[in-house]
Amino acid sequence: PAQRRSLGMRFIPEERLGRGAVPGMSLAMNGLLTGHDSGLSKRGFINHRKVREFSRRCIEQFNVKCGGVDAEAKSLSGGNVQKFIVGRELLLKPEVLVVSQPTWGVDVGAASFIRQTLIDLRDEGVAILVVSEELDELFEICDRIAVIHEGHLSEAKPSRETNLEEIGLLMGGMGSAATDITEQAA
Repeated sequence: PAQRRSLGMRFIPEERLGRGAVPGMSLAMNGLLTGHDSGLSKRGFINHRKVREFSRRCIEQFNVKCGGVDAEAKSLSGGNVQKFIVGRELLLKPEVLVVSQPTWGVDVGAASFIRQTLIDLRDEGVAILVVSEELDELFEICDRIAVIHEGHLSEAKPSRETNLEEIGLLMGGMGSAATDITEQAA
């Protein structure tokens, strides 16, 4: 993870509590999880003022409804935890963002906000890899769409040049030739 972050890469996991945030920790300390390499700590010493300021900015800019930076992550709704995690990663100015199931299980308002945030980031030139089961979401956010089916990766197709039916066929293993990614990984 440290090497990935040093290259400007950030990750928003599907599993919010446990992988994206520690349930029993405050939002301030959860802000530090991936931001420790951005001036929030130095030589192993945490700058608590900067950590709280960073988390406060995340809460304000991403409209996270909570009891403040001291609130535990587990006290937030799924949508607010997701907005906090998205905010935490985006405030760190990624060059590449990998996001898994960005709006899974969140309310309509949070989903709309997260999608628009990703679209804005994409339009600013950040490379975003979205992993999602929500096809409408993929068509809205992504420039190109590829499908993995039984270890085979389809050709990435421009989202404006494909449709739900074609993607559905690829998901079912019926479509254009694909690269076997299981052999490449071995």
